[in-house]
Amino acid sequence: MNKKSIIQIHLNHSWVDAAEITDFGGGRCRFEYDTNYLFGDGSLPVSLTMPLGFYDAQYLPKEGGALETLDYGLPAFLYDLVPQGRGRQFLSRILGLPDSDGVELPLLMAGAFNPIGALRLDTAVAFYEQESEKLSGGSYDFSHGVDFEEIQLKSEKFLRELSLHAMLASGTTGVQGAAPKYLLTKDKQGLWHPDMGLPDTHAAEHWVLKLPRGRSEDDRLVLRNEAAYLRVAKACGLRTHEDPLYLDDMLFVRRFDRVVEGSEVTRLQQESLASLAGHRGFAVKTSHNELLNAMREHVCDPLEETIEYLKRDALNQAMRNTDNHARNTAIQKLSNGLVALTPIFDFAPMYKDPEMVPRAVQWNDAAGNVVVDWIGIFNSLELEKSDLQRCAQEMVNFSEEIAKLAETCSSCGVDQSVIDECESSMDRIATDLTSLRRLVGAHG
Repeated sequence: MNKKSIIQIHLNHSWVDAAEITDFGGGRCRFEYDTNYLFGDGSLPVSLTMPLGFYDAQYLPKEGGALETLDYGLPAFLYDLVPQGRGRQFLSRILGLPDSDGVELPLLMAGAFNPIGALRLDTAVAFYEQESEKLSGGSYDFSHGVDFEEIQLKSEKFLRELSLHAMLASGTTGVQGAAPKYLLTKDKQGLWHPDMGLPDTHAAEHWVLKLPRGRSEDDRLVLRNEAAYLRVAKACGLRTHEDPLYLDDMLFVRRFDRVVEGSEVTRLQQESLASLAGHRGFAVKTSHNELLNAMREHVCDPLEETIEYLKRDALNQAMRNTDNHARNTAIQKLSNGLVALTPIFDFAPMYKDPEMVPRAVQWNDAAGNVVVDWIGIFNSLELEKSDLQRCAQEMVNFSEEIAKLAETCSSCGVDQSVIDECESSMDRIATDLTSLRRLVGAHG
C-alpha cells in the first residue's frame, strides 16, 4: 500500500496542509499540491523551485504511442528536511532501517516534524507524538524549564531533559550536520526548554545548542572557535545574526528562521542552495558557479547577494573553513517578502576537524576545470560587465578586511594557534583579491 504524507507550511501563525507526497517504494514518489491550498488565498509555494501548480505525474510516450507514467524521485527541496547525523542514526534504529542511501523517504516521513524553516510533515508529527509518549509517559510539562545557570553547570535536571527529549522534543532530527545539535527555546520567564515542548505563545527566543563533533581536543577547539569565527564575519561586514555564546564546550547560536512578536512566532521559509540547484541526495558534486547561478535566479537583489556570496567564499578560504558543502548555504524569505541569503552559519576552522573535512565546492571554468585564483574565478562568472566590475571593486575593497584579518581574529577571540595556522592563507587571499583591480578599470 502506498504511504502518504501531508506537507504542511506555517502561514499566518498556523500550520496549513499545502501538498502531498506519496511513496511508491524504491525511491519513487509523487508530489502534488493540495487542491484547496492551490486555489486558496495567500498560498505560497513550499519551495522556490516548485511554483504553485500541478505536479501529479509526468507521462512519457511508449513505443506505439501508448502513455507510460513516470513517477518522480523525491523533490530536491525535501532533502533539506531529511534527518542527518545523530538524528538520522536515531531514527534508523527506531524504524529498523539501514543507515544508507535510499531510505530518505521513510526517514523524512518520520523525522521531519520540526525542521529548520517553515515546513513539516504530518506523519512525522504523529510519529513524534507517539515516540514522545513512549519516552516520557505523557506530554512534556513546559512548566519544568531550567534556568541558564543549570545549563551552564550541566545540572542533573537539564541533562535529564536533554536525554529524555534529545532526538525528539529537542528537534535533533530537524537539524542537519554531523555534530550533536539541540533546538532549545527560552520562555518569557527566562527558562529553557526542548523546542517542541514549548507552545509558541510562551516562546521568547529560539536557539541551537551545538556540542563538539567528537571527544578530542581538536573537536573542542573547532567548536570554541566557531563562536569567534562568527564574530569575525560580523566584523568583516558579512551578514550575521545575534552574537553566539560559548560556555564550557557548549555553543549557543540564535536561530534566524523564527521571529517572535508578542505571543506569536513566525517561521521563515528557508531553502539550501543544493535544493535551488535541483540536487537530490547528499554529497552531490557541484560547483560554486552552479550554486551561485541557482541563487541568483531566486533572490530579490542578485547583485548584492552575489557580492555577499563572493565575500563569504573569500573569508572561508582565508580562514580555512573547508566545510562548504551545498547545504551549508541557504536563502530565506523574510516576512516582508525579501528573498536573500540567510545569515552565515556553520563557519568554523574545519581544517582542524579530526575527520579531515575537505573543501567540497570549488569554482570551475567553462571546461569544468577547478580555478583557485580570483582572476580565474571572476573569468568564470556569468555576469554582465557592469555587475562584474561592481563585484570586482567590492572584492578589492574587501581585500583590506582580509589583509587585517589576523588582528580582527585576535580581537574577536580566535585562538592564537588558529590565527598562526591561517596567516599564510589570509595573506594569499588578500594579495589575490587585489589583482581584481585590473577588472575594475583605471577609475574604479
